[in-house]
Amino acid sequence: MMLGIGGDRLVVTAGPCMLESLDLGIEVAEVLKNACLERGFGYIFKASFDKANRTSIYSERGPGLELGLEWLAEIKRIAHVPVVTDIHESYQAERVALVADMLQIPAFLCRQTDLLVAAARTGRPINVKKAQFLAPEDMGAVVEKCREAGAAGIILCERGSAFGYHRLVVDYRSLVVMRGFGVPVMFDATHSVQSPGGMGSSSGGDRRFVRPLVRAALAVGVDSVFLEVHPEPDLAKSDGPNMVPLGQIGPLLDEMAQVDRVTRGGIGFADLDWVK
Repeated sequence: MMLGIGGDRLVVTAGPCMLESLDLGIEVAEVLKNACLERGFGYIFKASFDKANRTSIYSERGPGLELGLEWLAEIKRIAHVPVVTDIHESYQAERVALVADMLQIPAFLCRQTDLLVAAARTGRPINVKKAQFLAPEDMGAVVEKCREAGAAGIILCERGSAFGYHRLVVDYRSLVVMRGFGVPVMFDATHSVQSPGGMGSSSGGDRRFVRPLVRAALAVGVDSVFLEVHPEPDLAKSDGPNMVPLGQIGPLLDEMAQVDRVTRGGIGFADLDWVK
């Protein structure tokens, strides 16, 4: 199990898209930790120290590697939560692994062999997001790269697939296919409602669809749900349109608990055994 992901309870991986300030990170981490604990969920804090794939060169990217890791270490210490963050360059892997409990590979970079190998060799589990342009079957090669490099654990994350310009759709069959590689699966609910580059100089999104998409993923069966959460999404410095308001997280988690309970306790996680 990777920080509980793949165990007998749902793990929520959530936080602001970008590390905007230390105080914001602590606030979000503590609220989410307590909300998840009340509902029997595991919790991992997520935020990026560098949004290296922003649409515009003028967009804010975050505090950077050194200050970002200082903030993540403080959030981890004060809120008593494990943390995960993205890496974009191979040289970052070892440095980030000194603080982060799990490394995340962005979707656009999931085929980058050197990045995957560097992450795997840190001894930290890796959350690899499926690229918007890949079929779920293609992630088998990604898993093989990570395993050959000695990864301590691998999670595969579904975050929607490209469907024309500025549009993403979720093929829920991918969760079943990717679990077939013998790894836990995560569903990224907030990036799945994103409109990449949809606002010209930035990405758009529609948070109204987060709840129905999460329900569908939980009905299929997932090990973790990824959410971007912010006290004031419309003022967030990155991904505001698709983020969940922190004040509305309780009802969403309640609904998630209901669906997850039925899936785990009733029909079980979906697989393909019944069609063999």
